[in-house]
Amino acid sequence: MTDLAIAAYGLRKSYGDKVVLDGIDVTVPEGSVFALLGANGAGKTTVVKILSTLIAADDGQAQVGGHHLTTDAQAVRAAIGVTGQFSAVDGLITGEENMLLMADLHHLPRTQRHRTATELLARFDLLDAAKKPAATYSGGMKRRLDLAMTLVGNPRIIFLDEPTTGLDPRSRHTMWQIIRELL
Repeated sequence: MTDLAIAAYGLRKSYGDKVVLDGIDVTVPEGSVFALLGANGAGKTTVVKILSTLIAADDGQAQVGGHHLTTDAQAVRAAIGVTGQFSAVDGLITGEENMLLMADLHHLPRTQRHRTATELLARFDLLDAAKKPAATYSGGMKRRLDLAMTLVGNPRIIFLDEPTTGLDPRSRHTMWQIIRELL
């Protein structure tokens, strides 16, 4: 039997009297790509937030990377990377500093911090802009930096919540090429 990267059963979430998830079941085998599709407001981002431990479900059970969300949230966080719907890039610091901040948050050894940052900046074609404030980056560059930041720590499971939001068609195409290369 294939091990599951994600196993969620009966997820429910409400905000006051507004039900946003009503008994969602999701199973995703390890080594696979899974897309959660639905209309705006269908609860896709809420599912991602629950599975990435950013918010708690009102009911249901879930494991991510073999770790239970509520009893082993730290292990879940160590196993995942998240590129949110909106960029997590800090525009006041450089692209390289954004990467080094993520390396610090992942507790990478000092000797590995710069190497990891440089390798990912190169992989996402951002080396030339690495020393510039991220606020000066184009939308496509910011999304590439955001995805590169997600890969610091080499996560086993990656959540991409609308990774091409706000990109022009050319940048969107480039982003999907980069995502395909992750497989």
